[in-house]
Amino acid sequence: MLTVKNFTSKPVLKKGVPDDNFKIQSLPAPAGNYPYHLNLPMPETEQEGNRLVFNMVGDTGGIKSPAFQKQIAEAMGKQVTEGDYPSQFLYHLGDIVYHFGEKEQYEVQFFEPYKTYPAPIYAIAGNHDADVNPNNPIPYHSLDAFTSVFCEKREGDHYFSGNVQRKNQHQPNIYWTLNTELATIIGLYSNVPKFGYICAEQRDWFIKELIRAGEMNEEKAVIVCLHHSPYSADTNHGSSMAMIAFLDGAFEEAGVWPDIVFSGHVHNYQHFLKTYKNNRTVPFIVAGAGGFDELHNLATVEDSNFISENPLFDDVELLKYSLSQHGFLKVILEKTEQSFLLTCEYYTMAHVVTDEPTVTLHDQFSVDLRSANRLSHQLHA
Repeated sequence: MLTVKNFTSKPVLKKGVPDDNFKIQSLPAPAGNYPYHLNLPMPETEQEGNRLVFNMVGDTGGIKSPAFQKQIAEAMGKQVTEGDYPSQFLYHLGDIVYHFGEKEQYEVQFFEPYKTYPAPIYAIAGNHDADVNPNNPIPYHSLDAFTSVFCEKREGDHYFSGNVQRKNQHQPNIYWTLNTELATIIGLYSNVPKFGYICAEQRDWFIKELIRAGEMNEEKAVIVCLHHSPYSADTNHGSSMAMIAFLDGAFEEAGVWPDIVFSGHVHNYQHFLKTYKNNRTVPFIVAGAGGFDELHNLATVEDSNFISENPLFDDVELLKYSLSQHGFLKVILEKTEQSFLLTCEYYTMAHVVTDEPTVTLHDQFSVDLRSANRLSHQLHA
């Protein structure tokens, strides 16, 4: 258990947070056909087919200090071109722009910092990407800009990119599944409210996707991504009871539990491990320190503004965290005759602007996908 600086070792609930479900936005029309699948291009060699490597990060948008997100983008870009395990793409966990999802923000907060990132970028939308600025002189709908960048039917450039040459993506919907040789990556859309919201239509789709993924789980990892963090010990948001209830209910109904759950929303790094009643252990990773200048602290055990005593938290432990540094993930799936490992590496960068920022490996762990009931979860850092 974590006791450093008296931080809690459990997720927390923040007291006195008003209900903001009035912010729920309607969903745009899908760009593709149900069940909203996108297939990663087939690997060219057998070796490539037995290894999948990608970066993952959330909350990259920058307003006051855009240099932070630029440094993160550059560091991830180097992992595409350098090392023995180069990243094949970036999966963004949402909040690409702040504070509203206006097209005017994409040039500075996305296209410019990522103009040299040499690999495809996929994404799920965050609450800021979906929120609508009522003071914008040109009315627009929720996610208009996001869908133009990530959910277009035809390849093309963007008139609001500032002439940065990055083609749009062809994701089939706001919630969608990326099919790869080694993983089924299910991306959810959790809307605008502070603790998220998922409609009944998406819930039905998600359960069917879990069942489909579960049928292949001897051959592929099952990865779930959403923007709002189900579990968090931070002082800005805290945990989302809505997302916990949604995921727990969906896993139970589908009879399928993922190998790992990734989220953003909270501007720090947190590595939780949850043990379900069937003894299945699932890591829940918060990776929302991707560039926004404000980073979030953890609650202390003495802070009366937060509650950590809740039956839903009994089997959840915080194993590792990073609070005062920006960072990003590198996810590696590798299959051999002897093993099938999912490895996560979390890299940090100091919260200062320098010409040559230093990247440090802060956390590393692996999940053995061939273990009995996939219970193995070893912390190596």
